Amino acid sequence: MTISNDDNLPTMEHENVLSPFRLMLTQVRTHRGLFFGGITILIIIVIALLAPWIAPHDPYEQVLSQKLIPPVWFDSPSVTWDHILGTDHLGRDYLSRLIYGARISLMIGFSAMLISGVIGTVLGVCAGYFGGRVDMVISFIITTRLSMPVVLVALAVVTIIGSSLSVVIWVIGLLIWDRFAVVMRSATQQVRALDFVTSAQSLGSSTPRILFAEILPNISNHIIVIATLEMAHAILLEAALSFLGLGVQPPTPSWGLMISDAKGLMFFDSWLIAVPGIALFILVLAINLVGDGLRDVTAPEDRN
Repeated sequence: MTISNDDNLPTMEHENVLSPFRLMLTQVRTHRGLFFGGITILIIIVIALLAPWIAPHDPYEQVLSQKLIPPVWFDSPSVTWDHILGTDHLGRDYLSRLIYGARISLMIGFSAMLISGVIGTVLGVCAGYFGGRVDMVISFIITTRLSMPVVLVALAVVTIIGSSLSVVIWVIGLLIWDRFAVVMRSATQQVRALDFVTSAQSLGSSTPRILFAEILPNISNHIIVIATLEMAHAILLEAALSFLGLGVQPPTPSWGLMISDAKGLMFFDSWLIAVPGIALFILVLAINLVGDGLRDVTAPEDRN
């Protein structure tokens, strides 16, 4: 008498299907960079979203009689726990402006990354899939963009058009799409040569279906990694433009603008630059850790 094991087959197949997902979850939990970077970004996002409720003061309120109060760790008679990080040269609470500044940095970074991601991904996928003259034209566009220094072009455009939050977002987004295009072009060329794409073409699948159902899902890990890098890049560009006076305009709380306002006091009250500078460093570092961690988790076989 033969005992059938057919009842066990679904369970075994189910385990085989889930094993890659379980492997990825294990890698996410054990990857220190991804874990700490993700936790840091999550904390900053929560702080930014809850800014109206957790900020101790109005970030725009000026109290000239309380200007340049140092942070609580300074040994000074003017130190007060009512202003934990002190006040700036106009008497505005520094902690409140730092909290609201996180909103500006995250919004600009995410929005500019989204704009550049759409432009670069469309160009890169079209160049990699169609090849020929399409690839030649798009490669020329990419080369032209790479020949232009981002900061100088952004400064020129913002000077001509005028500076505002929306202008800064669009200018940065329209200037940092090249990395998306280069990586997507290369990734699409590799995926296009695989058997499942050839099979879809042989079955008569339409070009949009091949691009959206076959190509994009298989290059999504590259998109995610580049998106994190470009988000950090956009945040740094905004800070640079604001520092030069052509980014976010006062009195809007921006970390780059806070550094710019304090540059005249850097030798006397260095904490005015150190506090937003450290916040900017932590945010950019966390985003890069997440990007590097996602790269390890989604394509560990390419790591040495």
